[in-house]
Amino acid sequence: MKMKIGVPKEIKNLEFRVGATPTMVQGFTEAGHVVVVQRGAGAKIGFTDEMYERSGGKIVESAREAWQADMVIKVKEPQDEEFAYMHEGQILFCYLHLAPDPKQTKQLLEKKVIGVAYETVFDKEGKLPLLTPMSEIAGRISVQAGAYALQMAQGGRGVLLGGVPGVLPAEVIILGGGVVGTNAAQMALGFGADVTILDRDLKRLRELDAIYRGTLKTLYSTPQIISKLLTHADLVIGAVLIPGKKAPKLVTEEMIQSMQPGSVVVDVSIDQGGCFETSKPTTHSNPTYVTHNVVHYCVANMPGACARTATQALTNATFPYAIRIANEGYKKALKEDAFFRPGLNVYRGMVTNQHVAHDLGYDYFAPESLLS
Repeated sequence: MKMKIGVPKEIKNLEFRVGATPTMVQGFTEAGHVVVVQRGAGAKIGFTDEMYERSGGKIVESAREAWQADMVIKVKEPQDEEFAYMHEGQILFCYLHLAPDPKQTKQLLEKKVIGVAYETVFDKEGKLPLLTPMSEIAGRISVQAGAYALQMAQGGRGVLLGGVPGVLPAEVIILGGGVVGTNAAQMALGFGADVTILDRDLKRLRELDAIYRGTLKTLYSTPQIISKLLTHADLVIGAVLIPGKKAPKLVTEEMIQSMQPGSVVVDVSIDQGGCFETSKPTTHSNPTYVTHNVVHYCVANMPGACARTATQALTNATFPYAIRIANEGYKKALKEDAFFRPGLNVYRGMVTNQHVAHDLGYDYFAPESLLS
């Protein structure tokens, strides 16, 4: 079965990642599929049109042409102007983050596309293999972004993360001990900061304590503990995730008001709605704003700041799944793999993810019944 695969250029603000590398395109074409790539899709990060052509891809001029495919592979969720390009039965393989985005969900349902979301695909260990690479990058960037935002010129308190001899380092609080939180902790400790990580999974806290041998402080997360820590924190990183669901609001506006003027919060959970009550999505061109004298960094596509690294890391993970859809067809690929199947979020006008259905008020349809 030959499939036509489209790779459009990303159009979100300063988003230079691309859904498929030339190596990935070569894998598709060698398997007998046709790949169309929008001109300039990977040019900003060194993947030229000539490289795609040498890999067997066909360069097309417009986004519309790239979207005229059986399956579209991209990075970020479709933007407003891309909805018009979709057609019924088209497979969309990318990040979707539907729970906090009723507008996009409504459009995908009306277009009756088959939306497979990277962020809700699981593996046998219960982890998220297509989200993990971006979580690793976002966790590391969160500390870099936070350190920069703490500088006076950015509205921060003027605190150096690692301090200097005779001066205490910055206090960094990380909410969540998953992939994002762990990578943020690694970076913050590397800077020499005083780092505390909070989670409700005692097993995970024990693992982190064993790995870092006391250099990282661990605490069981409660609203009272968070409230107390925030009053003297310099940098707070929100790194919580419930796959497919809106992020829980762990930090209230009242807690933000209690923080020191010029302190910084970085909300890595913003793709799923954010875990600070005062969070709202920002862009790489205008990444921060100040609320209650606290600098907020809430960029919704943080890994896009390091687009080449991020693209390579992402496509390493997505290609095995994408080639299965192309070779076997989406029904067989999803039906026969109980871990891949949760990636199906919308199917021909129906919501097939329980969290999305619950958070947005739609009826839920079990994917197993629809793929039979």
